[in-house]
Amino acid sequence: MDVQSPIRVRRLSALRTMLHSEASGGLLLMASAALALAVANSPWADGYFATLRIYLGPLSVLHWINDGLMAAFFLLVGLEIKRELLDGRLRTWPDRILPGVAALGGMAGPAVVYATINWHSPETLRGWAIPAATDIAFALGVLALLGSRVPVSLKIFLTALAIIDDLGAVLIIAAFYTTDLSLPMLGAAGAVLAVLFGMNKAGVSRLTPYLALGAVLWFLVLKSGIHATVAGVLLALTIPLRLSIGKPDDPTSPLHKLEHAIHPWSAYLVLPIFGFANAGVSFAGMTPHMLLDPVTLGVALGLFMGKQIGVFGFVVMTIRLGLAQRPSQATWTQIYGVSLLCGIGFTMSLFIGLLAFAGAPELEAETKIGVLLGSLSCMILGAGVLLSSARSDRTV
Repeated sequence: MDVQSPIRVRRLSALRTMLHSEASGGLLLMASAALALAVANSPWADGYFATLRIYLGPLSVLHWINDGLMAAFFLLVGLEIKRELLDGRLRTWPDRILPGVAALGGMAGPAVVYATINWHSPETLRGWAIPAATDIAFALGVLALLGSRVPVSLKIFLTALAIIDDLGAVLIIAAFYTTDLSLPMLGAAGAVLAVLFGMNKAGVSRLTPYLALGAVLWFLVLKSGIHATVAGVLLALTIPLRLSIGKPDDPTSPLHKLEHAIHPWSAYLVLPIFGFANAGVSFAGMTPHMLLDPVTLGVALGLFMGKQIGVFGFVVMTIRLGLAQRPSQATWTQIYGVSLLCGIGFTMSLFIGLLAFAGAPELEAETKIGVLLGSLSCMILGAGVLLSSARSDRTV
């Protein structure tokens, strides 16, 4: 009789809890995006867009959502990255190879497709990174609908891939979508960050001082010219993590406490609000020609073609070279299906699109259309491939 160790049971329990939360949040995100599209093309459209433009203090409602609320999402992303690299599924190099290489291919493939289509236009070429991101909440939401038809090993693979992909997206935002740097503000932000790391080294474990200084860091980064959400990731790197391999829910670790406290708010409030505020596209005045514009085409094909070619191609190459093993109990068809789901780039793709084409409403609209077309195509085809794979496995 195979008796699982208490450590393994705890790992599986924590994994199932995390996957359920991500998947439920993904389903809610889908609903909020659909609602935004409905409202944007209804008699309430004018009120919807006008509300987003209302200023509350120094920022509009839309900017408070994208720069403020999304900082909490990026804080969670940073916490997940740190935990997985130091204490989780990406702790060792063998664990990192396959999802890491797949994430690299999944960022490079879409960027090449988009750049090829937009090479002639420096203005639109700026959006090359839009289709490079994978939306873990959406993708896991689709997997949740498929249930046991998809092996847990592939859900773990997709989660690890998306976490590495998120790290790449954060680096891209910091490196390529930063304008008009304010050196005094940047220096002040650096000083606050140094204090936070100093607190970590000094053994400060209470979260309140970190969060208070984190709010100051967010303001300084906002004023420095770097996108404010990067402050969330920087703060996450300073939160103390008490290593507890095999106990991913260690209640004594400050990082775990903060991650578990933020996760429900991010999944069930922040991301749905972001989706509702940013997915609304009015189809009034839209022409078929707009679907063939370079930005729309580059984003849609980057997500649909670039992602599956990059992810699946790099996975096949890595496994064939003997550098990593295929996820357990997963067929090549199932891996291809998950590669398609990686083309669901909703949250991060919309976010990068807003940064790339800030102040260009027409290009922003084309970006949203491309993201919706590409993501929806990947969602439908990816789910179809995984369903057909499950049926064929039952008939063998």
